[in-house]
Amino acid sequence: MTANIEIVGVIGAGQMGAGIAEVCARAGMGVRLYDVSEDRSHAALKSIDAHLGRLVAKGSLSEDDRQGAVRRIHVAASLEGLSGAELIIEAATEVEAVKRKIFTDLRPHVRKDAVIASNTSSISITRLAAVTADPERFIGVHFMNPVPRMQLVELIRGIATSDATFQLAEAFVARLGKTATRSEDFPAFIVNRILLPMINEAVYVLYEGVGSVESIDTAMKLGANHPMGPLQLADFIGLDTCLSVMQVLHEGLADSKYRPCPLLVKYVEAGWLGRKVGRGFYDYRGEKPVPTR
Repeated sequence: MTANIEIVGVIGAGQMGAGIAEVCARAGMGVRLYDVSEDRSHAALKSIDAHLGRLVAKGSLSEDDRQGAVRRIHVAASLEGLSGAELIIEAATEVEAVKRKIFTDLRPHVRKDAVIASNTSSISITRLAAVTADPERFIGVHFMNPVPRMQLVELIRGIATSDATFQLAEAFVARLGKTATRSEDFPAFIVNRILLPMINEAVYVLYEGVGSVESIDTAMKLGANHPMGPLQLADFIGLDTCLSVMQVLHEGLADSKYRPCPLLVKYVEAGWLGRKVGRGFYDYRGEKPVPTR
């Protein structure tokens, strides 16, 4: 297994994948960014460049560093374009069948000493590892959102993950200037095991008419000193992702306390997924967000 990571492959050019690509490039690693939509990969590259440009304008990043980071990110036209990477991180949608297909399709294109990781926020690392060529070289590397700003990365070992794989992942996180915490391979790991049931309960409070969107978020911001209200946070995460995590918890732990709120299900069925589509518990299509309930 390689000791130094010079090239990182990132699969998925959404908000998480773009963030992972950015922090890797800023840490001096080459990045190969792949998405089933090549247009999305190019859009992610523009978004990264724009974000780094804002950091330059604030004086927290030099122009040379911005240019260097952008130059280190290359769009891969296919999974074959990731074949030179020592570490490949999957950051696709939070659907197990999608992730399993990616890892199956990736098998012919991975170098023998490469480590494969998933950025999954809830799905079993052991199950995902089972479809890879070598489960010993598979690990969960769960970044928080937004990746460039958040300090924590959860590292999750599957039942077969080797010590060498875990140590490489730890060194990788340290190189990014982030802090790793270790979680056992249980549904939703640590952060989402605690966070998502709180969000789900906030949706129940709304569903039962105990409080409005605004009153719930104000109560938690001012009453519990949270930087963002739970419904605002749900919109930021994506209501489809929130629902997926709650379904994993409910099915994986078989406890009724994790039952997704019917109102959360209804919003997802309506396509009101939060900020990324312009409407969730708030409507973002005007000058300022307006509660939808």
